[in-house]
Amino acid sequence: MNIQLHLQSAVQSDTQKGIERLDAQLLMLHALGRSQTDRAWLITHDDEVLSDPAARTFQTLCQRRLAGEPLAYIVGSKPFFGLDLQIDNRVLVPRPDTETLVEWALTFETASTVLDMGTGSGAIALALKSVRPDWQVTALDASADALAVAQKNAKRLNLNVNFMQSSWFDAFVESKTTKFDLIVSNPPYIVEGDWHMTALAHEPKQALTSGADGLDDIRHIITQAPLFLTPYGWLLLEHGFDQAAEVRDLLSQHGFKQVQSQLDLAGIDRCTGGQWLG
Repeated sequence: MNIQLHLQSAVQSDTQKGIERLDAQLLMLHALGRSQTDRAWLITHDDEVLSDPAARTFQTLCQRRLAGEPLAYIVGSKPFFGLDLQIDNRVLVPRPDTETLVEWALTFETASTVLDMGTGSGAIALALKSVRPDWQVTALDASADALAVAQKNAKRLNLNVNFMQSSWFDAFVESKTTKFDLIVSNPPYIVEGDWHMTALAHEPKQALTSGADGLDDIRHIITQAPLFLTPYGWLLLEHGFDQAAEVRDLLSQHGFKQVQSQLDLAGIDRCTGGQWLG
């Protein structure tokens, strides 16, 4: 069969779960060893006959996608804020909504020292550094596996970010002088046992869930952040679609000022932050 017929077969192979046409096209490009940006080539060459090895590879990739494995893990990469990040199951797949946090952070033009907490693939830290090369960006994660992914992305993209292994602020507890103008984080915020976890079964659970209400890590960050913020520094947090009011309350209760939220691409309060006056 030619490429077009293989794609049609993949999209129609399971009408209940199905493979979206875009996913099928990207899997086909991966099976052919071509760039994920070559969709135009795929459209203009859809009458070409697929070799048997490529057809078998494509079928295997489709089965993985039908089983719920994220496309980014299968093809090994994910675009984020104009960067092509290498991704595998040691880290969460970066979501477009997290670009809201990056865009908000970039509005703080007077910042010079920035901390990204729970960096995962390095998406936030690397996006910030790519736009603001003058910023001193530090990124930490409790997972050595995640840091290995982030460091590999930084090296490949030639972006100088300081990576550290730490469970939140633990690495700075003994230091009395470590301060940041801006602290950003996309921490775990899903409720333990939430039904959404079924669809996220392939991704690292420790990077997703955070206690009975999903706010355990956010509480910890908000409580500790004032110790590591410069006067008038800001803390910006991503959170769940229904958690903005609770996060605003937590920030206000712990002395943060100018507490506010930012909308994601769907018009939902996705990020909340506040200023620490010191």
